[in-house]
Amino acid sequence: MHPALWASKTGLTAMDTKMSTISNNLSNVNTTGFKRDRAMFQDLLYQVQKQPGGFNTQNSQLPSGLQLGTGVRVAGTAKQFTQGNLQVTEQSLDMAINGRGFFQIQMPDGTTGYTRDGQFQLNANGDVVTPNGMPLEPNITVPEGTTNITIGKDGTVSATIDNEADPVNLGQITTVDFVNPQGLRAIGDNLYRETNASGDPQEGEPGLDGLGTVEQGSIEASNVEVVEELVNMITTQRAYEMNSKVVSTTDQMLQFLSQNV
Repeated sequence: MHPALWASKTGLTAMDTKMSTISNNLSNVNTTGFKRDRAMFQDLLYQVQKQPGGFNTQNSQLPSGLQLGTGVRVAGTAKQFTQGNLQVTEQSLDMAINGRGFFQIQMPDGTTGYTRDGQFQLNANGDVVTPNGMPLEPNITVPEGTTNITIGKDGTVSATIDNEADPVNLGQITTVDFVNPQGLRAIGDNLYRETNASGDPQEGEPGLDGLGTVEQGSIEASNVEVVEELVNMITTQRAYEMNSKVVSTTDQMLQFLSQNV
């Protein structure tokens, strides 16, 4: 295959992947706690025909050499864990983390998942659960007759039961952080799992040791910036068109050679 065709083919593939990433970001612009993805690129191996610094003659060296690139590849995608805007909902079980950290969720297989989505509800047993019914860890159970639930910035949960004067302590919500949050594996449903790249979860009380505080009656909006994504879409589209133009131009050159040589 002609080198220019191959290089432009890798460019088309890379831009297609980037457009998929942008599309996913825009489709989740209203997803609570969503963190945008960014595609990362690397150039491919080079065909070194003349080594930089090689001797051109006995007394002279090549200043730059001759190196031909073979295209580009997608090295990976990285989650951008910047803080999303906090939206007030005034729902007592809605919680947002203002700063670093994740809520812990008990998965159906008994393992622990992690999320920034603080839209919690109660199940039939009074347990605090996600919209999919998975319980929060540590487990918080709200007794019958509760008239008011208060969640402190440090995660302390208390409730007023049957309009009694003294509130009852229901437990403590703890959050976790990771050395490398970008190493977490996204599994859908606003959940992440730890990996070797993320490191072990470091559990603590909200507001201490670098962990963000818990804000009751609020949720964290997606950190996707629509205008930025639209600009990225335009530049990606133009890059795709330029790579397509290279394919078309190379084809015309090959056609000229085949017809006139």
